[in-house]
Amino acid sequence: MPSKPSKLRLIWLQGITCNGNTHSFLNDPSLKTLMETVEFFHHPLLPCTMSLKQLVKKLPKSDILIFEGAYRNDFERAGVAMEVLLRELSQKTKHVIAMGSCASFGGILKEAEPDRISGILYDKETMRGPLKELAEKVILLSGCPAHPKWLSFTIEMIRLGKKILLDDLHRPKELYGYLVHNGCLRNEYFEWKVDSDTFGMKEGCLFYGQGCQGPFTHGSCNKILWNEISSKTRSGSPCFGCTEPAFPKKDLFTTKTYMSIPAEMPLGVPKRSYLALAGAAKSFHIKRLEERLIDDNA
Repeated sequence: MPSKPSKLRLIWLQGITCNGNTHSFLNDPSLKTLMETVEFFHHPLLPCTMSLKQLVKKLPKSDILIFEGAYRNDFERAGVAMEVLLRELSQKTKHVIAMGSCASFGGILKEAEPDRISGILYDKETMRGPLKELAEKVILLSGCPAHPKWLSFTIEMIRLGKKILLDDLHRPKELYGYLVHNGCLRNEYFEWKVDSDTFGMKEGCLFYGQGCQGPFTHGSCNKILWNEISSKTRSGSPCFGCTEPAFPKKDLFTTKTYMSIPAEMPLGVPKRSYLALAGAAKSFHIKRLEERLIDDNA
């Protein structure tokens, strides 16, 4: 009889973190099935074979090292500086996954100490992180937090020995190869410039009035739904752009405009084409859409 495939050996190491990505991962509906194919040497919450002190002492080899949280070289875990701990574990693993935007680019935590905190590969968009010399084995799963299914997908691809195509920021193209705007149920409102004025409304575009970052943000939030049912834009909240290096954006809930024209064009749309389409759209009144917006606001 063929031998049973061995489990992937995983280590989940935390930097400076709010635990958001750990808790996101626990909400994956397929977690039970996934746990049958992996063995956690260490995880902060899930059953594992080593405590943090044992991990730091043994520094074992692994198949995947998952790093959550922002990086600062002198931040310690069990008395060992992260500069030493991350380097040693990264050299003994086959793949490194940066789980979340803090691990990827520094995220919100970088705002507190911009000169000392970064992601493990990038300092925002510049590859200055501590693992830049090991970049070939690093995969970024940016997001605040990252969707749990994004991690499950990546682990399964590695387990099956399939090649993961990455974009320029080392994110899987299959997950980040399109925009949050793609798949948004409000796209018709966006095209015809019918705006939503408040959060929580079922109808209307959130880009102009609420600063939605969907047209600029790479991610599959409107394709791989949260809890398999929803997303920010489906619930009436604008996209925050949390998968991008520039997150968190200042003036989060506003779209800067000049004479009602956005200062920044949606990705891939030439300014001249946008102006022509916007002018045409504004000259029409789409009664069907406007009536639905009024009903939703009633």
